[in-house]
Amino acid sequence: MLLQALSSAILGLALSWVAAHWLSHRLPARALVLSTGVAGALFGAFLADTALEAGGLAAGLLGAVIVCVASLSLLLRPAGRLRGRSATA
Repeated sequence: MLLQALSSAILGLALSWVAAHWLSHRLPARALVLSTGVAGALFGAFLADTALEAGGLAAGLLGAVIVCVASLSLLLRPAGRLRGRSATA
């Protein structure tokens, strides 16, 4: 259990570092991105472990990757300006 938590935290940190490096113009501050990646990976590993009832290290890491990527995608901002005006403007 401790190995799975440590592995998923390191995996979340690595994934969030890659995302912050490649998409730095579309993401908020690096500290927020890194902490979101680690928290998402830990939650994903916990979720996979709970749902699969100790399904193993690979299943936990797969859950960590899925939830980490999903939580990092919520931080993305649009790439460019919107072309038209919004209805509320």
